[in-house]
Amino acid sequence: MNIVQSISKYDNTTPIVITIGTFDGVHIGHQKIINRLINNAKELDLLPTVLTFFPHPRMVLQKDADIKLLNTIEERGVILKKLGLQQLIIHPFTVEFSRLSATEFVRDLLVNKLNTKKIIIGYDHRFGRNRNANINDLIAFGSTLNFNVEEIPAQEINEVSVSSTKIRRALDEGDINTANKYLGYNYMISGTVTKGKELGRQLGFPTANIHIKEEYKLIPKNGAYVVQSVFNSTTVFGMMNIGFNPTVQGTTQTIEVHFFDFNEDLYGKKIQIDILERLRDEQKFDSVEDLKEQLHIDKQTALNLIAK
Repeated sequence: MNIVQSISKYDNTTPIVITIGTFDGVHIGHQKIINRLINNAKELDLLPTVLTFFPHPRMVLQKDADIKLLNTIEERGVILKKLGLQQLIIHPFTVEFSRLSATEFVRDLLVNKLNTKKIIIGYDHRFGRNRNANINDLIAFGSTLNFNVEEIPAQEINEVSVSSTKIRRALDEGDINTANKYLGYNYMISGTVTKGKELGRQLGFPTANIHIKEEYKLIPKNGAYVVQSVFNSTTVFGMMNIGFNPTVQGTTQTIEVHFFDFNEDLYGKKIQIDILERLRDEQKFDSVEDLKEQLHIDKQTALNLIAK
């Protein structure tokens, strides 16, 4: 998949069919739109392209630092590539960009710069300065600038927004099964393995401490989970704890993964963790020995779930 960082860096003259949006989560609702885009591209001999924005517009226009997203921008690209998308344009969202008029955005960027021949977009899509243009304006632009517009109906767009809301709520509640059902894949977190306090090693459960630099990434509810990762094309299972380690008076949230039957050195490496099941809430135990006993129980429960 071709990834272009900014419309200004785009230099391909191949005609494209495009859809536009944040596509956070790239969940089952989004996947319908992407599949429609790809099928259109095959029928019309156009290059299927997604135009997305980063940072999220709300981070820029509303200074909404508390917004939590389902994907980092890198994760979004990984999922879109798996769906068969050929081209992703990640355009920097700035205050200056938000002030472009609808005409400037459509004529100068979509048509003149990207060579757009068809746009697939939601019935409620708004664009241009102050978001004052709608799909009817886009259709009018199409008739004068020589591109077609395909409207995604209300039912499908409502499915998209409902899915996003349900996924975020499910993750906040630790309901990983519901989140994964609406995503159409296992929720993932990606981060760099860093040195921890090595308590897990002392307990016989050495862990990889995961540091996620993207503060906007939504972390599921504290607790223990069954997870998997892929190393050198081999799937490795394990269990992960998200929380504050209350048994040893921890004060900061950590993400620690213990992989089963795996002893490769991961320090400094960026890894992806897929979350499969939730085991339990985070607990404060009376002693480190009680914690160790619970970890053995968690491991057996995890292995039983994996075996299914």
